[in-house]
Amino acid sequence: MKLYERVGFILLGLLAVPLAFNALAYLNLDSRYGFLLLKKQAIETGWYLPAYYAHVLVAGLILVVGLFQIHPTLGLRWHSAHRALGKVYIGGILFFSAPGGLIMSLFINRGALVLTSFVLQCTTWFICTYLAYHCIRKGDVQTHRQWILRSYSLTLAAITLRVYVFISSWSFDLSQPTAYAAIAWLSWVPNLLICEWYLRSRPLRVFKTRSN
Repeated sequence: MKLYERVGFILLGLLAVPLAFNALAYLNLDSRYGFLLLKKQAIETGWYLPAYYAHVLVAGLILVVGLFQIHPTLGLRWHSAHRALGKVYIGGILFFSAPGGLIMSLFINRGALVLTSFVLQCTTWFICTYLAYHCIRKGDVQTHRQWILRSYSLTLAAITLRVYVFISSWSFDLSQPTAYAAIAWLSWVPNLLICEWYLRSRPLRVFKTRSN
């Protein structure tokens, strides 16, 4: 790995691990804990709370698991672990986090621009992850890795959203729909664009296939 890649992985780890622990704190299943205090009306519908737990608890796990999946050499050293963690990552997104996030987006109530952003984000996240799964099932490792990188760039929206909210709260009133809409779109669109630039700027080192 090049120096900037190592620095990037360390930085992602420093951001991802604390966020994952914060998400897993909701394992207490207390509907009055933390952020859920603000969602009393949504919780009363019966839809929000299951979606929240499906999205947040699993997303905390896949945020960390994904770091190992996108590492360019760990999959070569520990192929079996890579495959097992890959099932956790892909299954977690397809069956829990993406559908949960999609349902949660219907209860944000911050205007059409915010709703559109989160619906498109969850849909794109689901599609990229499914295509990664589809490609590896066909044995196309190169394309699989490209789609996994796109998927993880969207997983990282959990981090970038919080970073932008923290920074912007100093100068902007995020209760305004347009201000929060800008944050919502910035949390994932630049991630995906940077990923595309990376994919097109250099050849990828892929994991070698092995016979079972």
